[in-house]
Amino acid sequence: MRLILGSGSPRRQELLAQIGVAADDVRPPDIDETPLKQELPRPYCARMAREKAQAVPAGPDDLVLCADTTVAMGRRILGKPADQAEAEGFLRALSGRRHRVITAVALKRGDRLWERDVVTTVQMKRLSEQELRGYLATGDWQGKAGGYGIQGPAGALIPWINGSFTGVVGLPLAETAALLQAAGYPVWRVA
Repeated sequence: MRLILGSGSPRRQELLAQIGVAADDVRPPDIDETPLKQELPRPYCARMAREKAQAVPAGPDDLVLCADTTVAMGRRILGKPADQAEAEGFLRALSGRRHRVITAVALKRGDRLWERDVVTTVQMKRLSEQELRGYLATGDWQGKAGGYGIQGPAGALIPWINGSFTGVVGLPLAETAALLQAAGYPVWRVA
């Protein structure tokens, strides 16, 4: 049984390595990630993970692991910012407020699909102009839902979370390990 990671995210590979899992292949899917009209963040995130898993070419015995992380302010989906101006807008909106980070995981083998999603509440501190400009200057906002990554410099801007830290990073490890085990993939292999 081969494990294919349907993600180009180095963070997801690093997280899997923490539980002794290394993908046999990495195949980032190419799908349209545009939310549907009036689509809510949690169903959107679950749909993205499923569609990614379905889009990755794999053999019938291959396991395909995909995930999607979405930042939600109420009903609003904050995806990956297109540019620094959009990242600044996201960060200004999140400043001093709680928001949700949703990560959905989909695991496919043949016609079977295992799914989980994890919702974490995150508090961002009220950002000073210096903190906002300083963070934007790092470039760390690029390619990150909501315009920040908790595992990098933005960790200094997040005083509190309630939920899964690894879920906020992009792959909730407890839930992912459970899905892999349910599909018959050995986690915690000792060489």
